[in-house]
Amino acid sequence: MEFFRIKKDIPFMRHALVFNLISLLTFVLAVFFLATRGLHFSVEFTGGTQIQVIYPQGDGEREHIRAALEADGFTDLTVQNYGSSKEFLIRIPTRPGVDVGQESERVMAALAKGAPGAEKQGASNVGAQVGQELAESGLTALLLVIVGIMVYLAFRFEWRYAVATIVANLHDVVIILGFFAFFQWEFSLSVLAAVLAILGYSVNESVVVFDRVRETFRKSRNLTVPLVLDHAITSTISRTVITHGSTQVMVLSMLIFGGEALHYFSVALTIGICFGIYSSVLVASPVAMWLGISREQFVKLAKPKDPNVNADGACV
Repeated sequence: MEFFRIKKDIPFMRHALVFNLISLLTFVLAVFFLATRGLHFSVEFTGGTQIQVIYPQGDGEREHIRAALEADGFTDLTVQNYGSSKEFLIRIPTRPGVDVGQESERVMAALAKGAPGAEKQGASNVGAQVGQELAESGLTALLLVIVGIMVYLAFRFEWRYAVATIVANLHDVVIILGFFAFFQWEFSLSVLAAVLAILGYSVNESVVVFDRVRETFRKSRNLTVPLVLDHAITSTISRTVITHGSTQVMVLSMLIFGGEALHYFSVALTIGICFGIYSSVLVASPVAMWLGISREQFVKLAKPKDPNVNADGACV
């Protein structure tokens, strides 16, 4: 299915150096913000207090609960539905010298003033050790995804394509983290899930382009590598618009209507999809070209005939 077809190939590779300089600049800025500002980790990573409350009459709303707690001096808190529309989970960062009981009492007192009708269902403490284990598990998951993608692409195409794709995908990941560091948005487990999703999502676009590269190498003998890449990217633009456009519409719907629980998850996906389009096409392809891809890697050349052997295979 195609919305449109571009008859003349667009010379993307003519501007490959410019595209990669832009990518390098955004990458360096993202690393700078990560190094200087760092990520603003959620309670899940740093530790804190979790309190479950229920509104039996069903008159509780996240916005009212958050406003009531912030008016009482709570900061960096999260409020989300828990189990049903009447139940809510409140997460609050750890404060020195304050135990779970004291924190939950203060929370319930603040709700009684600003969002009355709440009943406490339970309270628990998320220790810093648990947060450290979550961070380590998340990093392990990220590394396993990267290794898995490289192995898959190395078998499906060739190691140069695997390296080019991973460079592009890591570019996307660092850019997402750079945005979260610069704006000090909360980095939670849902955001980590979005980062892992973007890794898989971006590699799909690279696979489509490199599949077309392989097909073009086999069909066209006289095209240079830059021309092959230009043709592969141009011929898949319609598919890119359909795929990424429909996905972005869904993600924007979550961003607008999903509420607080899906807000930063949707933000991470939105950034990842936008940069994923750019990097999968305009970062991975130039890197693959500079690594030395060629037609011979996909097409087995015919062996020259031995003049001493006739058509029947007998020596003459």
